[in-house]
Amino acid sequence: MLRPRALPFPHTVTAALPKKDPDTRRWSRRKAARPQELVAAALDLFVERGYAATRLEDVAAAAGVSKGTVYLYFANKEELFKTVVRENMVPALVRGTDLVDRYEGSTPELLRELLLGWWGLIGATPVAGLTKLIMAESHNFPDIAQFYQDEVMGPGDELFARVLARGVARGEFRAAPANPTTTLICAPLVFLMLWRSAFGQLDCRVIDPEAFVDQLLQVLLFGLTTGPSRDMPLPPVQGPYIWERIRDELLAERAADLAPPAETGR
Repeated sequence: MLRPRALPFPHTVTAALPKKDPDTRRWSRRKAARPQELVAAALDLFVERGYAATRLEDVAAAAGVSKGTVYLYFANKEELFKTVVRENMVPALVRGTDLVDRYEGSTPELLRELLLGWWGLIGATPVAGLTKLIMAESHNFPDIAQFYQDEVMGPGDELFARVLARGVARGEFRAAPANPTTTLICAPLVFLMLWRSAFGQLDCRVIDPEAFVDQLLQVLLFGLTTGPSRDMPLPPVQGPYIWERIRDELLAERAADLAPPAETGR
């Protein structure tokens, strides 16, 4: 549990303490809950305004305390942000790791549990806004982006790498490099999260999260090919590719449009 960074006096008891009246006990409970209240208020403001625009005095006001109270628990905004991430995202990763360790079913079923669990615990909640924040502001705040990589993205990648290794060991998955396979598993979930955040309130195509995750699983586990194509590997990677020819044609057309008109003789 969070506690103030330093106590202003030695924490010793030299005599029996008098019984506290109900008002005092309520005040104590309120004081003990303050760090969590600050973290909850900070999550809402970070997601709504972004990292740069969120001020500690606004977090204090949203939590109903003074700005000075914030500094009892958090040295600065960066420390508060890190606590928001640790309180809201890291526990889900820990539970996911525990699930991988004790799961007794097949690895495809385990993968489904993890993907649906990630969406239910993170993607479909306000916590998803933290990922959008990092992607939008990582250039200006590389330190918090690196923290997010170390505490969330890296462990998440390792979690799915363990699932892949489990599937190979049990003869359920074919051997594939963890990188970039884990990224291919997670990237569609990040897209779904960003789509919901950016376009969820607009009049546009609706993506059903459950159908999305189900189809993602079908593609991951069984691919798109069927019949003879399923056993026919792609030819070796080599160019030139059609897209490169199209690129050259487009560049030539743009160059022609920008070229000055040729002078005509009189």
